[in-house]
Amino acid sequence: VQLQACGGGLVQAGGSLRLSCAVSGRTLNSITLAWFRQAPGKERELVVARRWSGSTYYADSVKGRFTISKDSAKNTVHLQMNSLKPEDTAVYYCAADTRRSVAIAAATSYDFWGQGTLVTVSS
Repeated sequence: VQLQACGGGLVQAGGSLRLSCAVSGRTLNSITLAWFRQAPGKERELVVARRWSGSTYYADSVKGRFTISKDSAKNTVHLQMNSLKPEDTAVYYCAADTRRSVAIAAATSYDFWGQGTLVTVSS
């Protein structure tokens, strides 16, 4: 499985960005696909996870602002980020769990990772 993430950048507070994660080697309906983020000096944290079944789990800090969606034709997952805040600044990673782990919030449940993409939100 290979994951290719893109879409990061610099945006002012209140603005929007869309991240994308192109998946090869497995179809989206066979894996859990998640976005994690890691800010300087902080641990990596789950942003959102989309299970193979289609159900989603959002971190409280992003509920109502971020939306995960999929493009089945391109086997790609998008993360639409609206109303961005300076505290959203981090390196964002997409990750795939091919083993259908129960603990979807745990980074250790994911066996494949994409390269990070930096999101910087200025105040």
